[in-house]
Amino acid sequence: MAQFFIHKDITVNVGDTARVHEEIIEGDKKRIQIFEGIVIAIKNRGTGTSFTIRKIAANSIGAEKIFPINVPALKKIEIKSRGNVRRSKLYYLRERIGKAATRIREKNTFTKAA
Repeated sequence: MAQFFIHKDITVNVGDTARVHEEIIEGDKKRIQIFEGIVIAIKNRGTGTSFTIRKIAANSIGAEKIFPINVPALKKIEIKSRGNVRRSKLYYLRERIGKAATRIREKNTFTKAA
């Protein structure tokens, strides 16, 4: 299984599509900014852990953002879908264009029928 980390009882794996809610302070105002994309890397372990999220922005331009886990500005992480990947770093997605850059097989979640 690929690398993972736990943030406020939510397990995040490499390959997951996640929404990260981050608090941005501009002058006297505070607001929540949401960054949604694929988790392509998780670095380090313990208190120095950070993770990288990649999304395809306007005009098919890739945007990556690195989030340290132990930062008070990180408010919430939502998992939109679980990815089924075989690598711990998905840097090969950087060379892909269009839909191929965001297509990752979804993890099968089987439930046992009663």
